[in-house]
Formats: sequence, C-alpha cells, structure tokens
Amino acid sequence: MQATPVPSLQSSLRVLRVDASARVDDSVTRRLADLMLEILGERVPDLSVVRREAAGMPFVDDAWVGANSTDPEARDSAQRWALAKSDELVSEVMAADVLVIATPIYNFGVPASLKAWVDQVARARLTFRDTEYGPEGLLTGKKAYVLVASGGTEVGSDIDFATPWLEFVLGFLGITDVEVIAADRGMLRGDSARQNAAEHVADVLERDWPALAEAS
Repeated sequence: MQATPVPSLQSSLRVLRVDASARVDDSVTRRLADLMLEILGERVPDLSVVRREAAGMPFVDDAWVGANSTDPEARDSAQRWALAKSDELVSEVMAADVLVIATPIYNFGVPASLKAWVDQVARARLTFRDTEYGPEGLLTGKKAYVLVASGGTEVGSDIDFATPWLEFVLGFLGITDVEVIAADRGMLRGDSARQNAAEHVADVLERDWPALAEAS
C-alpha cells in the first residue's frame, strides 16, 4: 500500500480524533491517542485537533434514511434536522488531513458506537459516490491511524473482525493509507502489549514526519 505523501515542510495539520472506548480514565486506546497527538504536536508547529466521542452516537433511523435519500435541494426542515448531526460529522472528516481512530475490540468487532459513527459519515454524494464502475470513495489524500486494544483477540487473526472491517470501510470512503497499531491480547501480555504499541506509535510518526522531527 502506498503511503500518502507528507510534505517535508508542512507546518500545519488538521487531525480528527475519534475515541470509541467505553472506558475514560484507564483506556489503553485513549492513552495511545494522547501519545500520538503529543508527538505530532512536537513536530507540527500548527496542529489543530477535533475530538469526537463515539459514545452516544445516534443510530441511523427511518427519518435519517428518508432524508438522505431525498435530493438536498428538496429536503424540508424536518429532513435537514434529521441529517444535522451527520452533516456535522461529515464536515469534520472532510476537513481533516489525518484521522486518529482509537478503539477497543469488543466481542471480536468494533463497539456499536463506532459503527454508528461510520454509518453517519458514510454518505452517498458526500463521502462516496456510485459510478458505472462501482462505488468511489471521495475522502482521498488522507491518512488514518487506527489504534486498537484487545483483551484476548489477536489483531490480524481469524477472529479479528474489527481491523479488517475498519480498513475496508475507510478504503470504501477513499482513505486507503491506513496504519493499524495494536495493543492486543492485553489480558495475556499485560504491560508489554501497551509498551510495544507505544513504541510502534513513535516509530510510525518518525517514519511519516522525519523532516519535521529534524527541524523541530
């Protein structure tokens, strides 16, 4: 997979951080996201971060589907209201240069809240479009870091349905440069899982922003 080129003299970066862990104070994925943004902040002079909690994300319902299926110019006030949250979330994704998605693996997949976020941002004509050759993602030129933690599921194994799905759905939206960083099997590996993931974060950012690291 070809990495999204990062300009060596880039001085600003817009990051969208999405947290999906139900835990707040003792979340492995939140700590990894904190570390990633701390390192990026040291390397990018003008770093702006939008934080989005997946918890409490609304689910797609009948009103949402009807509004989304209606031509934008023909939507009434109720339909615009039904899509207001989705419009806000789509705007955040479209504005971001980099996505940092921090998620645990629950029961072999992603949390329902993260699935709900994806459903809100996967919008025909906005983040993807249908063509005669099939769907085409419109969120091209972005980088995504997926920070994953699990208690027993090994990332990349036959029982990991979370990271392959995330990579697929991001690619469906046009984001094909996806880096997965895992602190997996934490119940077995303990602190070593978290430490290895933290080292992976540092190594990946050194690789992706080397010129900025040297200049800072």
